[in-house]
Amino acid sequence: MNPLKQFSVPFTGLKLGSHQFEYELDDTFFNAFEYSLIKSGNLKVDLELEKQETMLLLKFKVIGNVNLDCDKCLSEFPLPINLYERQIVKFAGDDLESDDDEIISLSRKETAIDIAGPLYEMINVAVPYIKNCEQAGKDCDKEMIERLEQLSIDKQAEENEQNSDPRWEALNKLKNN
Repeated sequence: MNPLKQFSVPFTGLKLGSHQFEYELDDTFFNAFEYSLIKSGNLKVDLELEKQETMLLLKFKVIGNVNLDCDKCLSEFPLPINLYERQIVKFAGDDLESDDDEIISLSRKETAIDIAGPLYEMINVAVPYIKNCEQAGKDCDKEMIERLEQLSIDKQAEENEQNSDPRWEALNKLKNN
């Protein structure tokens, strides 16, 4: 069974005006996307679909947490997400291309719109490029930071010893005198 099937919103039977939809996003949603940066989370989505004569207006409200790995200490932390986004869906004949990221073009033959892709993109764009525990108000794992610093210092000292050229050692002796 396709876990994203529930995110296909049929609009042909809807009357003109505003309609409300609610969704819960969990690990199943994020795992449905291959190579997802987010592996788990718990988000609530409120979607307001406003049907008009020539277009649909989608207003997304996404609230909850996604679990991310800290780029500094590698521990997992929950990052709060609080998004308010808008998408415009217009119906086009043959020309389905649009330069505007806010506008989705659909064929007049379409009967439903799949919101899984736009939702996934919105959430991923809200995740910072560099993720660390401080963004969630937590301290990084002190043991891991100390261990990384220790490994870094040891490795640098080892590399310096290995890179020592005997020809330069004689010059360094002169320099130190």
